[in-house]
Amino acid sequence: MSSSEEEQGCWAAEKRHETAKPIVLVAAAALVDSDGRILLAQRPEGKSMAGLWEFPGGKVDPGETPEQALVRELKEELGIDTRSSCLAPIAFASHSYDDFHLLMPLFVCRIWEGNITALEGQEFAWVRPVRLRDYPMPPADEPLVALLRDLL
Repeated sequence: MSSSEEEQGCWAAEKRHETAKPIVLVAAAALVDSDGRILLAQRPEGKSMAGLWEFPGGKVDPGETPEQALVRELKEELGIDTRSSCLAPIAFASHSYDDFHLLMPLFVCRIWEGNITALEGQEFAWVRPVRLRDYPMPPADEPLVALLRDLL
């Protein structure tokens, strides 16, 4: 296939996928403990994608940076304190769901204060990077697994 044919195919594919979906910005953290395990949280019943495992985090509110949102969400969901300076951005996910497009920066965090507590009734699992694929995840989280496995 020539370069111009490839370009035409690329543009055609883009045109087919253009939608007026809102973009939802969510920040997530790969919390890494001293044994190199990553914390996953299971989405509780009553939420969309209940039962799937994900990296803790949540929506970025208007006027917040992803780091500020993540510090807030980790406090609200897990009862732990951390700082923006303890969050290292390593990747992002971009995934189109039926009703919205998710953009999710992923940060690694190795330093926090407090004990992780299920403040929203979720289950937790400390998982070795090579075992992350054993946990079913939302489609947006799945591409991040190989990256974390290779980096950690």
